[in-house]
Amino acid sequence: MEAGFAIKFFGALFAIMNPVTNLPVFLSVTEGASPADQRKIALKVATFTAVMGVAAALAGTQILKLFGISIDDLRVAGGLVVLMFGFNMLSGDESSSHHGTDSEKSGYPDAAAVAFYPLTFPIMMGPGTITTLILFSGEAEGVAGWALYFGVFAVVVASVALVFSQAGRLGRHLSGTARVIMSRLMGMILAAIAIDMIFSGAKALLPGLAQ
Repeated sequence: MEAGFAIKFFGALFAIMNPVTNLPVFLSVTEGASPADQRKIALKVATFTAVMGVAAALAGTQILKLFGISIDDLRVAGGLVVLMFGFNMLSGDESSSHHGTDSEKSGYPDAAAVAFYPLTFPIMMGPGTITTLILFSGEAEGVAGWALYFGVFAVVVASVALVFSQAGRLGRHLSGTARVIMSRLMGMILAAIAIDMIFSGAKALLPGLAQ
């Protein structure tokens, strides 16, 4: 159970936050920054992402309750959001909820001020990421479950920091074909996990479906 939870959680979270497929975005919004400044921005992105992720994990379910929304309601609605994001990755389209609309992109700040907006929010911590964090927090049980949960999250955040801190070097060696292949693969994994979210929530809300 713990291994299955960790694999599914890592697969969903890494597919959404994937620093490799988001590398061109990072390079674009930090254009003109020196390698040292890019490393500082990468560290800030990882820090902001960690703080927002922990807040979503610990407070997300309680916030849902304030609005009378159950975790199963979120599984269905959030699963649809994640599924749409997966389909966008499969078709090679950007998700405006994570990467911003054209008008939002035109208003992005200069390289020195992009660590929180747009790199952390909404690119790293967009609706799909937040939904995934809240949904899987509902499956974490006991100290061991939460330790595993935050361990997986820490690994993904560390991968973001590592890839973005070496953005200039990786950008020169990572071909467009490699990024496309990874994006399509992650999109397929994300779509499959989203279907599982939707049907798990639907079965809980409509018990007749489980018969």
